[in-house]
Amino acid sequence: MEDAFLPIRHYNEREARFAWKYLIENEDFRKALKLIEHKVSLEQIEGEFANFKSTYDFQLSVAKRFIETFVEKTVSVLDMRGLENLQPDVPYLFIANHRDIVMDTALLQYYFMANGRPTSKIAFGNNLISMPLLDAFSKLNKMFIVKRDGTIREKLASSKLLSEYIHYSLTVENDSVWTAQRNGRTKDGIDKTQPGLLKMLTEWSSEEPVSLLMKMNIVPVTISYEYEPCDKQKARELALSENAPYVKQPGEDFMSMQQGIFGYKGKITLVIGKSLTGQLDLIDDTMKVNDKLAEVAHLIDKQIYADYQLYSTNYIAFDMLENCCNFSDKYDGKQRADFEEYLKKQAAVPDVAEEKMMDYLLRIYANPVKSSLGLTY
Repeated sequence: MEDAFLPIRHYNEREARFAWKYLIENEDFRKALKLIEHKVSLEQIEGEFANFKSTYDFQLSVAKRFIETFVEKTVSVLDMRGLENLQPDVPYLFIANHRDIVMDTALLQYYFMANGRPTSKIAFGNNLISMPLLDAFSKLNKMFIVKRDGTIREKLASSKLLSEYIHYSLTVENDSVWTAQRNGRTKDGIDKTQPGLLKMLTEWSSEEPVSLLMKMNIVPVTISYEYEPCDKQKARELALSENAPYVKQPGEDFMSMQQGIFGYKGKITLVIGKSLTGQLDLIDDTMKVNDKLAEVAHLIDKQIYADYQLYSTNYIAFDMLENCCNFSDKYDGKQRADFEEYLKKQAAVPDVAEEKMMDYLLRIYANPVKSSLGLTY
């Protein structure tokens, strides 16, 4: 059955051995290892590569050290909680809000590794795999491909295969899976689950959709950034999309990945929520299928909004956008002045007016507050 998933799956343990050799002999990868040389020497890494017994060994040796380095350099406070909501040997389908291409999933995997838990598989768009080195590194970190191009017929076939693969991962391989709540990152700060995602997850069977979703053990995961490292890019894209569809330039996704990794983030909170299985069991069975899926999406969003950590940046943006002082008790004068100065720098781009950029930047930070108040649902 596994061969049917060859076009999208990550490396199996046999294939991983060849990929390790490819990486350690790749000059670009060896250069990248200099980022973690303060933690481990190249000679030690080479020795560890020679003794890997599993993909998990690779993740502990390489991925974990990379993530630790990025956190040290770009994060002031990292708060991760909710692991107690998971049973150690039970596979879960993590449906998460999606703010950053790399760091959202990297931090979740880091949380698992730091606590001796198995990492999850990760859904990753094929538009983000731009070079062989990145492809190999991704597949060694249990990332599997979500194909987003092709004809309508090809997209339907890809969607069905993806649905089958996620089901296979959860039920046969006993592996947890991470997927974003929507297609692509949230650009405007509103975390909203797409019912289409839930429909895709059930395409592998003709069984009643909510019954299938109950068996997948859905757990919402929420990540909150004090400063979104790609806020400038997101605001610019939103502004340029007002009058015509935004067309990405070659290499733009890769640049966003780099900015997300190396850009300053300040405080980050990651929360693993509680399984929704019990709540799904209460959904009215007489509802139409689309209404049921919308209700499931609502339950995911409700938990994400409850677990979202609002920072001073969010409250300041809300008060600035609404020209009010509703949340003035959540920040002080220096915090507001510093954030206003930060926004002014982020709003300076050559092809969008500063006023328009400022408006979209404020929305990115203010909308999580609106979501917590029930104003975006």
